[in-house]
Amino acid sequence: MTDTAVYAAGGVVWRMVDAKLHVLMIHRTRYRDVTLPKGKVDPGEMLAETAVREIREETGIRVALGVPVGISKYRLPSKRTKIVHYWAAEATEAAIRASAFVPNKEIAALEWATPKRALKRLSYPVDIEILENFLKLVDEGILGTFPLIVLRHGKAVDRENWEGADTDRPLTSRGRKQANAVVGPLLAFGARKIISSPAVRCVKTVKPLAASLARSIDRSPLISQDAWEEGRSDPRTVIGQRVRARKAAVLCSHGPVLPDILSELALATGTLRGSYLGSASALETGAFSVAHLSVDNPGSGIVAIETHIPKV
Repeated sequence: MTDTAVYAAGGVVWRMVDAKLHVLMIHRTRYRDVTLPKGKVDPGEMLAETAVREIREETGIRVALGVPVGISKYRLPSKRTKIVHYWAAEATEAAIRASAFVPNKEIAALEWATPKRALKRLSYPVDIEILENFLKLVDEGILGTFPLIVLRHGKAVDRENWEGADTDRPLTSRGRKQANAVVGPLLAFGARKIISSPAVRCVKTVKPLAASLARSIDRSPLISQDAWEEGRSDPRTVIGQRVRARKAAVLCSHGPVLPDILSELALATGTLRGSYLGSASALETGAFSVAHLSVDNPGSGIVAIETHIPKV
């Protein structure tokens, strides 16, 4: 019988108390240990969704994910390998006040502690390693971040099978499933602002997200494929606006336009170009890349970049 890995996700949840950094640990009832909030992936879930859901279920705190801070791997008693993905996640004071956590059969208590105390209190070396990864970012002056999310539209009807204008090509059944599948992960990263190419396949891809947020879609021809093919596209203007705003945003565009969008993001943030840009822009339909930028100094470069692919 082959060893099938168990996937899970969680986070280093943090807050500032009297200008001092504190991180959140959970005391588990059954295991009598102290660990970071995490849990197994539910069927059909993407890892980012799992992290946000598990943090909320275990602590009552609703968070948006920040930068990834590592992956832990360890062997379970069943001999299967458990692989846990972690992100930094700020707990706002409003989210903490809204938490309805009470001790239960799974979680006996929550404990906020300084990093120094947390490193001594955590029960497992893998958790300590994740916290140390997080603290390296803190030492570099990176704590508060915001994401710019570049999304490729869902699978659309092929050009050769479509008689109308290219911009009117609709999503296929798979494309519609992809559009629904990315809502949870995009919300997990705190997506709020939605900018899309005016093409039907792009607008329809972000429509479920817009409905979930009860927000409108800003249609920008500056990132459309038509404009790109005619040499009229201008992702620099769009990226510049988003970097200056310093708030989470989703940009839905087309495969040929994505490399230009990522290149402009690197230029706008003073990031050295590298092969990672090609990887982040070579997206499958329905996939997205998240570029994390420093709120305090977005011009200091992309802090981290990660790519997510829907399971449909």
